[in-house]
Amino acid sequence: MKNKGCLGAGTIGIALLIIVAVLFFWGRSGYNSFVDKEQTVNAKWSNVETVYQKRANLIPNLERTVKSYSKFEQETLTQVVEARSKATSINIDPTNMTDADIAKFQSAQGELSGALSRLMAVVESYPNLKADQQYINFQREYTAIENSIRTETVYYNDAAKVYNTSIKTFPNNILANFTNFKEKPYFKAEAGAEKAPEAFK
Repeated sequence: MKNKGCLGAGTIGIALLIIVAVLFFWGRSGYNSFVDKEQTVNAKWSNVETVYQKRANLIPNLERTVKSYSKFEQETLTQVVEARSKATSINIDPTNMTDADIAKFQSAQGELSGALSRLMAVVESYPNLKADQQYINFQREYTAIENSIRTETVYYNDAAKVYNTSIKTFPNNILANFTNFKEKPYFKAEAGAEKAPEAFK
């Protein structure tokens, strides 16, 4: 009887060790997977910020080109410069961003997009400025960057979806909650974002 009792206790002990080992390896694998997917999201967000920064970097050259045409509407140019300043002042930590953070970022970038659209519409009334090589160069670069912005925001959303699905799927959600992995917000499409800038059609 004593041997049977010892055997039973030993079997339970081995079973517990196996369960602990399984939980350990599952937890380690799940945690590392979360880290990998979160790093991908952060990298994609960095790419989004980079293309928006490239767009902002075009503004000083545009400003110099436009200012050379003394009769151009100064107010329109001022709106672009101010919108650029606001857009570039917003810094977001991708490891801890919220829906509110991304909405604020998008709102500021949207204001810059609107100001640029208004400026380019006004340029249509200035044939010499429209034909200026510096302005033509700006148009070319601006169009390429706008296309890159659309692409990079889609890539970011795709990465966020993979990560969010991973941490919300059972039983991963238990591990994610325990290890404090949180859902990433999505980039929301702006109305008309799928259309090319009017000035370049």
